Amino acid sequence: QVQLVESGGGLVQPGGSLRLSCVVSGSFYRINAVGWYRQAPGNQRELVANITRGGNTNSADSVKGRFTISRDNAKNTVYLQMNSLKPEDTAVYYCNAVVVTRIFSAGMDFWGKGTLVTVSS
Repeated sequence: QVQLVESGGGLVQPGGSLRLSCVVSGSFYRINAVGWYRQAPGNQRELVANITRGGNTNSADSVKGRFTISRDNAKNTVYLQMNSLKPEDTAVYYCNAVVVTRIFSAGMDFWGKGTLVTVSS
């Protein structure tokens, strides 16, 4: 079974930085695209940034220039470096990965349980 575990969340002051990690573990053939999503209270879950296996990235306009997504394929890990954090970045951050569990099979969506980021003075 495939598991995604996020870490790195916490309380930070406005203007501060955090780095989130998402480790993919279990039995699988390959990890394709991975994305970070967030959900604030009362809001829908939204895409923050995603990255293909080859390293192409895409991010939401609200985080461009502040957040950077990267991945280490050898470690099955994806990172989200968050700088210049704002109170409106407060949310639970979730990792999503499209994982090919067996060779020649289609990719499947997997989600982590999330990590809370709180930006407050």
